[in-house]
Amino acid sequence: MAATRREFGTLVAAAGAAVAMPAVWRTAHGQGAPIRIGTTISKTGALSATKSTLTGLELWRDDVNKAGGLLGRQVELVTYDDQSAVAQIPSLYSKLVDIDKVDILVSPYGAGLSAPLMPFVKQRDLFMIGMFALAGNDATRHDKFFHSAPWGPNSKTDWARGFFDVAKKNGCTRIAVLSADVEFAKTAAGGAEQIAGEYGMQVVYKQSYPPTTNDFSSILRNIKAQTPDAVFVCSYPPDSSALVRGLSEVGIGDSVKLFGGAMVGTQYASLLTSLGPALNGIVSFALYAPEPTMANTEMTDFLTRYEKIAAEQGLDPLGYYIPPFAYVAGQLIAAAVTGAGSLDKAAMAKVLHETEVKTIAGPARFNAIGDWTERRVLMVQFRDIKGKDVAQFRQPGRQVILDPPSLRSGDLVSPLTKARSS
Repeated sequence: MAATRREFGTLVAAAGAAVAMPAVWRTAHGQGAPIRIGTTISKTGALSATKSTLTGLELWRDDVNKAGGLLGRQVELVTYDDQSAVAQIPSLYSKLVDIDKVDILVSPYGAGLSAPLMPFVKQRDLFMIGMFALAGNDATRHDKFFHSAPWGPNSKTDWARGFFDVAKKNGCTRIAVLSADVEFAKTAAGGAEQIAGEYGMQVVYKQSYPPTTNDFSSILRNIKAQTPDAVFVCSYPPDSSALVRGLSEVGIGDSVKLFGGAMVGTQYASLLTSLGPALNGIVSFALYAPEPTMANTEMTDFLTRYEKIAAEQGLDPLGYYIPPFAYVAGQLIAAAVTGAGSLDKAAMAKVLHETEVKTIAGPARFNAIGDWTERRVLMVQFRDIKGKDVAQFRQPGRQVILDPPSLRSGDLVSPLTKARSS
């Protein structure tokens, strides 16, 4: 739930004394001075796996500066560690705006950290690029906010629609919905129920569980007893791992054709290599997969550069999920500034609302609240995984794209028991 203006101000006062030193000190703020972009990164805490956001932004900054900057000025990043804590966000972003005098903002990662920031951004009429907040601007409806991730319009319900399109195509009519009791998972589960109803599917089992759950054996047995055709799962990395291991130990029954959908963690190399062949057959969302249908020189070049840095800094070695879209965030900023010919916030927003932007993730167009007009969330099925070597996940055929149709690289292997044994 988004914080009110009063709540934001209260949090600013409470947390102000704890503000850390900025990663980059600002120079004189004026004509010819660097264009300053401010953000917070979860370098520590529960969301520290997302710290590769900074690498994506830095690669974009370096490319832009090498080419001469924006408006003839160099680009500078001002960053703080938000410690993955909602309480840190108000004071840090107030400092970025009021003390560091940044020109443009990039949001923190995800809905949980971004929600309390949105009323402040709208109240101050700031220009901001959002990072992975599902339905992040649905409530605030700020006209100067734009998503870097291609969730598409009506993302609260539609971002995972691909799972149900695959289910419908494969004759699934009985659906189980399983979700962690946290904001993202509850949003995704609510959307799942809505789509299931729209498609005439019966929800035969619905269960929300505490995010600390690590034993899913009884839940999996209960799902199995309801004989669903498909199981839509909304989980975070620890429970995603526990669920996959539970499948190996308990099973789910021969009726299930499709399992997964919204399993956070399956996008990261650490979980992929930890689970290895236990992932076979599972379907989950992604934003990039190394399949022939996604062949893209710009993305390939970016990932090659990223992988070298990741090896040096101990970051996620694949970098498929977050780093490219941090680079996209920079590309959106560059398009807005260049198109406007200034840092005027209304002019920059007008450019993005009216212009298609070429990015390393494909062309982006935006609707009135900054959503991509085209949903480009992938549903991939893990296949033919052997051992736990990370290199195999860079090969085609390991994450087969089932949806959207324009990027499909294969069809669903089902039932799940067959897909897991193949």
